[in-house]
Amino acid sequence: MGTRAGRWVVLTAVLGSGVAFLDGSVVNAALPAIANDFDASLADLQWVLTGYLLAMGSFLVIGGSLGDLLGRRKMFVIGLVGFAASSLLCGIAPSVVFLIVARVLQGAAGALLVPESLAIISSSFARDDRARAIGAWSGLAGVATAFGPFLGGWLIDSVSWRLVFLINLPIVAITVPMALRHVPESRDVHATRRVDVRGGALLALGLAGVVFALIEGPADDGWSSLEIALALAGVGALAAFVRVELRTEHPMVPLGIFRSLQFSGANAVTFVVYGALSSVTFLLVVYLQTGLGYDALEAGAALLPVTVLTLVFSPRAGALAQRIGPRLPMTLGPLIVAAGTALFARVEPGTTYWESVFPAAVVLGAGLSLTVAPLTATVLAAVDDDHAGVASAVNNAVARIAGLLAIAVLPAAAGLAGAGAGLDLDAGFGRAMLIAAALAAAGGVIAFLTIRRTEPVYDVARTPILPPCGDPCLRTEVEPPRAA
Repeated sequence: MGTRAGRWVVLTAVLGSGVAFLDGSVVNAALPAIANDFDASLADLQWVLTGYLLAMGSFLVIGGSLGDLLGRRKMFVIGLVGFAASSLLCGIAPSVVFLIVARVLQGAAGALLVPESLAIISSSFARDDRARAIGAWSGLAGVATAFGPFLGGWLIDSVSWRLVFLINLPIVAITVPMALRHVPESRDVHATRRVDVRGGALLALGLAGVVFALIEGPADDGWSSLEIALALAGVGALAAFVRVELRTEHPMVPLGIFRSLQFSGANAVTFVVYGALSSVTFLLVVYLQTGLGYDALEAGAALLPVTVLTLVFSPRAGALAQRIGPRLPMTLGPLIVAAGTALFARVEPGTTYWESVFPAAVVLGAGLSLTVAPLTATVLAAVDDDHAGVASAVNNAVARIAGLLAIAVLPAAAGLAGAGAGLDLDAGFGRAMLIAAALAAAGGVIAFLTIRRTEPVYDVARTPILPPCGDPCLRTEVEPPRAA
């Protein structure tokens, strides 16, 4: 971790995954401007976010598998190029429908990019330094997520919402040659030569059907026969996905991996915490503009404390978890996230930033700083090194699907779904924040019940879906970086 080569690998991985994480949050600040330009409804804005999350969540695991099979650096670079191309389409979108389609393509490219960034770190660093490297990666990637609304707000107010997509192009132009020059190629030498396309298609179709009904039903003041049929078809496709994954010889998601209580618990924590976080970042930045009169820059800057705290403390939380074990940080972190989220319920017209938004942002940032690095390290520690790509892809998919479902469900649950084009969030914003807080608090309870106090062991070897491998056995093949 202290070497020049190690710093280059971390920097490249952070820049690459950062464009995907940044774009996942930067759009929030642009939503009111997009609504004004295209006369979009709340349901349209939900699709701008969920189209991206749907594609990414559905194909992340396939992206991780392709990296294990064909080379993690190769898939990382392909994902970067695809992400830049789809970002260009978003930036020139002539209608909200075109924008939604471009966002789906962007999410598909992100599904190649995101799992490879973490798998590159996991396969490149010595085990003793891996937690520190992951802590640095998660802290800086978390900064990209939190910094997104701030950067987006400045670009929207200064130029146009379209620039929040076009800003990805120069970042990708810098990152691609860095990856080719400084990142070693790695792959799983025992990876199957087949990719589970059928499983990926069933997952995508299942999620699309369910999410369509969850978004469009409340927006139409009731579910139509078509929406009910699509919801049922989606549930059926998800059930078929599980059946296929259990029976196929080469599954997209090797379900036996969840026999590790450590792995399953960490992913359950991921699901509820990231569901809560996605709800906050979606609704808060919109509400500050539509309900409290903030401009885009002010609304984005409101989350700056989260950025600062995550940058400063995430690496330290990773090092702490390596010393004392992940259970305590992963229990306290989500509970602190829940407290910060609940404080956002105090945000309403007439309150100032310093009395309502700032305290909540500080508490939320403290909780995320304590949670993210130990959570990521725990997921990867629960599998052997060959399956770093699949493990990181599963965890990232869980996070994206959590955000996807939370954004689809929570507005209706809080009484916001019928707001229409006016984007009137006054009636249910506080209720939405309390629901999100309950989700985050559940993460702390799950971590306490499922995560061990000590450093996790590599017990995936006990499951039949992965061949056993002890510490001396590292079957990841690594090639040195080459000149750009």
